[in-house]
Amino acid sequence: MRKQFSIEVLTDTIKSERMLIIKEKETGWKKELGTAGEKLAAEYLCNKEGYQILSRNYRCPVGEIDLICRDGQYLVFVEVRSSSSGTLNMAAESINYRKKRKLKQLAQYYLLRERRNFTLCRFDAVLILLDEKKQAAKEMRHLKNAF
Repeated sequence: MRKQFSIEVLTDTIKSERMLIIKEKETGWKKELGTAGEKLAAEYLCNKEGYQILSRNYRCPVGEIDLICRDGQYLVFVEVRSSSSGTLNMAAESINYRKKRKLKQLAQYYLLRERRNFTLCRFDAVLILLDEKKQAAKEMRHLKNAF
């Protein structure tokens, strides 16, 4: 009986290690996709829309904001959603109630912490469908005042 138990434990350990390796690969792939999308979004907002990028990947105890920009008199918090498959509608639908609430909390934290004197704030979203090489956007949609 002891041998059988130790074999089961060993099998479970091997499965756990495999799952960790798979998860690391998925996380690296998602991070690469997100980074590529954020770079393209920042370039688009600066060059085409005339935004000034104030911060990229602003991290705090509450979480992370992809881009914080200035658009005239507005302070704009931008959520970037990248995909290499599917549609832009799927990306838009992934910004659900929980994500919106989290972004509002992040914005409040940023405004209190950084003491920015903007009376007008808004939330934009940039949805990007990337090519297979993750180097160019097949399709991009900028949603001003998304929520």
